Amino acid sequence: MVNVKDIVQYIIEQLVDDPTSVQVTAEGDDVKVLVKKSDMGKVIGKQGRIAKAIRTVVRAVGMRENKKFNVEIDELEGGNEA
Repeated sequence: MVNVKDIVQYIIEQLVDDPTSVQVTAEGDDVKVLVKKSDMGKVIGKQGRIAKAIRTVVRAVGMRENKKFNVEIDELEGGNEA
């Protein structure tokens, strides 16, 4: 069985400047990603293309488990340093 949290964590860590600051939590069908404000653009991408691609990968994983996962991307509290 595949762990959606680990997949999302791996993808996001490859995109950001500071992988140690990435926080991914999974509760039920909800996956919440927290990154620094300075990394938000890298995670979301132009016109949301990277975020959409991440959600597509998660959807494909969910299909194997007959689940629908919801991925929410937000910035860390106090993550205003550039």
